[in-house]
Amino acid sequence: MSGERTTTVLVGVTGGIAAYKSCELVRALMKRGYRVKVVMTDAATRFVTPLTFRTLTNEPVAASLWEDDPSAPVHHISLAEEADVFVIAPCTANVIAKIAQGRADDLLTTAALATEAPIVMAPAMNVHMWRDEATQENVDRLRDRGVVFVEPESGELACGDVGEGRLAPVEAIAEAVMAEAERAQDLAGRHILVTAGGTQEPIDPVRYIGNRSSGKTGFAIADEAARRGARVTLVTGPTHLADPFGVEVVRVQTALQMHAAVMERAEDVDAVVASAAVADFRPAEVARGKIKKTAAPEAIALVRNPDILAELGARQERPVLVGFAAETSDVESNARHKLEAKRCDLVVANDVSDPALGFGTDANRVAFVTRDGVEWLPMLSKRVIAREIADRLARLLGGADVE
Repeated sequence: MSGERTTTVLVGVTGGIAAYKSCELVRALMKRGYRVKVVMTDAATRFVTPLTFRTLTNEPVAASLWEDDPSAPVHHISLAEEADVFVIAPCTANVIAKIAQGRADDLLTTAALATEAPIVMAPAMNVHMWRDEATQENVDRLRDRGVVFVEPESGELACGDVGEGRLAPVEAIAEAVMAEAERAQDLAGRHILVTAGGTQEPIDPVRYIGNRSSGKTGFAIADEAARRGARVTLVTGPTHLADPFGVEVVRVQTALQMHAAVMERAEDVDAVVASAAVADFRPAEVARGKIKKTAAPEAIALVRNPDILAELGARQERPVLVGFAAETSDVESNARHKLEAKRCDLVVANDVSDPALGFGTDANRVAFVTRDGVEWLPMLSKRVIAREIADRLARLLGGADVE
């Protein structure tokens, strides 16, 4: 594999009859040039011994939270930090449930909660367990968090039942791991600037003009880009969200402050993802003290705020630009107008007339509008949408000629 640093894949093995196939997976991954480390549940050691994996990988095998060597690093943290991809194969219904619920009672599940690496799960279990409503709800929950599933095959199971539940082919799992390993570094060496949240334009020290943007999508994009190797600067309006790990966060309040923060950094970035809901107008004058109800004016004079995206698009040497269009009607036509008028490479559009989607929610349904056409996505979690945006951003940065 190219590059100075070898990609590390952490293989999690759980307690099921398909655990023996994990040996084949380890060999398949090593043939692709990956460094492979193995973490096992206690139940998995009843099917395959740690010695087998240690012999295959020439690496120590992790199977207990209780490290014998007190001078060694905290094991679940060191494993989580070493992993570029974490694949759990086979993954039992029990482990799926524990990770979905945030439980961490052994080394494998603790590492899964601690890692920043992409997670791939290859379930294997009885057909009735796989089809059970609780299992499917847990799978959906994990998918919403960005976990990649290599779904089980249908066939004769070890218990004698026939149906879906057999571990997917080893090559299919290895290919999924390879795709995630490539994705995990596809923005390496790039500097991405993301804007997020809404701005607040003060009327007086108490009141402001604002909007309902929560910043969730922008924060998810910043987090996803950082996970994929980019240097990320996040310029955000007021929000309750915590800073994404490994991201430079610049907090502002007004559109003018956001404009200044973006323009100050725009010369040094490869791409700008402008997901912030920036106020188009601000009060012409801001009262020094709180305006009393009895003295309130019948009208507030407004002035136009600078258009950050249009200003970036007008530059002769501009970064890759991703704009957002939150519309209540004519979504596609308005998004296409924005694409052309502001010289964007991609516009992410959505219909905010539906109160169940868009502002403040955890899911959304968006369209990707480019010069080549319009692609509508199904309703997805904002984290998965961020992943889709990062996929397209990587392709734009890898192959687009930016004017």
